[in-house]
Amino acid sequence: MTSPDSPPLVSFPMPAPPPSLPSSPVPSSPAPSSSSMPAPPSLPPTGEVMVLALGRKKQRVLIALSILPNLFLAFLLSSDPLLTLSPRWLPAISVSSISCFTLVLVEMCLSCTSACPCPCRLGRSKTLLISLTLSVVFGVLVCVSPYPSIFIVMRFCLAAASAGVYLTLYITRLELCEPSLRLVATMLAGLMTVAGELLLLAVALGCQSWRGLLGAGAAPLTLFLSYGVPGVFPESPRWLLLSERSADMSAFGERRNSSRELRDDESFTELEAEPTPSSRPRLSFPELFHSKNIWKNMFVLGFTSFISHGISHCYSSFRGDVRGTAPSFYWTYLLSVSAGGGAWLLLWATADRCGRRGILLLFMTMTGLASLILLGLVEYLSETAITVFSVLGLFSSQATASLCILFTAEIMPTVIRGCSVGAVLALGCVGRLSSPIMDLRNHYGYFLHHVIYSSLALLAVLSILLLPESKRKPLPQTLADGEQYRRPPLGRRRRDNVPLLATPNPET
Repeated sequence: MTSPDSPPLVSFPMPAPPPSLPSSPVPSSPAPSSSSMPAPPSLPPTGEVMVLALGRKKQRVLIALSILPNLFLAFLLSSDPLLTLSPRWLPAISVSSISCFTLVLVEMCLSCTSACPCPCRLGRSKTLLISLTLSVVFGVLVCVSPYPSIFIVMRFCLAAASAGVYLTLYITRLELCEPSLRLVATMLAGLMTVAGELLLLAVALGCQSWRGLLGAGAAPLTLFLSYGVPGVFPESPRWLLLSERSADMSAFGERRNSSRELRDDESFTELEAEPTPSSRPRLSFPELFHSKNIWKNMFVLGFTSFISHGISHCYSSFRGDVRGTAPSFYWTYLLSVSAGGGAWLLLWATADRCGRRGILLLFMTMTGLASLILLGLVEYLSETAITVFSVLGLFSSQATASLCILFTAEIMPTVIRGCSVGAVLALGCVGRLSSPIMDLRNHYGYFLHHVIYSSLALLAVLSILLLPESKRKPLPQTLADGEQYRRPPLGRRRRDNVPLLATPNPET
């Protein structure tokens, strides 16, 4: 019972229950089949799928074909120092002055031709065939030159064509490789060039005239004109992806249809998502002008290439300059070539483990330290110590020069890769101009020359810290891809131990 003071209880009506569900079972919706699911958004084709398009065997064959010509290109690109060795290999008019003047002109020609944009505009295959044809033609004209003036002009043109062949093969070889194979293929090409330089010395000792020496390098290049036969050495797929060549790209798609293994590979579907010609990326000069990161990377690598190529001559002749005696040509030549071969082997062993930027920084630091020790303690060093530090500096500068070119080709986008690598090679040739110029001056002022290069080497060490890391990274295709290659943080270590721009792990 309730007290009189308590309020009366009010009963509220309960809401009506919801209507019961029908007793007949509702058919469940069938699982979405693969045919009814909407297609995932198509991705633009990437250059990495070209490995699947070509096949592993075809890829290895093409890489080998791009390496083989380096054996004979070394004859044409490294024969100028040998031409100055004996007067009987040059016309008899003003032999010494003609020799040094020819070296200067050839280096200038290499520096100008290396920056030629033909590989980016005409394509890798066409540029290679044009350069090979011109190399053969000018090689024959050099061998039959009756006068010194004609010899100099023809040698100038031969150097231009040879530089085009070397640059085009370098770019094509790198674009045929996946990230794990790029350093190995470049190392094998470098060792092939070293073998050609050693073989050149043996041929020079056995040749009776300079005509035979140059003919031995130009004649074998006629064999490589067979690369123009359809199907022997196709166009770079990375360049085809950036050009309106759908007919050429269909040839790579036919390989997928003819191979069951490639047909079942899901990653190969990127080739089917070919964009329309209007959406294809092209070189935009306003966009290139505002690509500050690309310009910064190119400037740093070009400056480093200039220093490393120029300071090599200081190490090779330092011992003779200090003692006032002319160094033996054969000793200098063999030392330089052997240092280049050893540098490639060391790069192969370390650059994939420690990264491109770290190894480049290490070798450039070694180059600067060797210069400072030789310049500051030369009065207190013995003959053995001078030789050791000279060889160390020569070795590290050769490694730095070789790694600069590879680094440039890996971080520059395909649309400007030919021009970028050519510009860095051109700056290296400008640095090498110091060698014939010092020979013309009879090595007068070598100490100041070495001091300037040493100071610039220390500045290059600081600038290398601004570079990104390209180890295990795909080659960039467009300018936007190249802009994403930025310097990784110095104090932060990634959990997966992969440099900047790597795809994060799902666990993280």
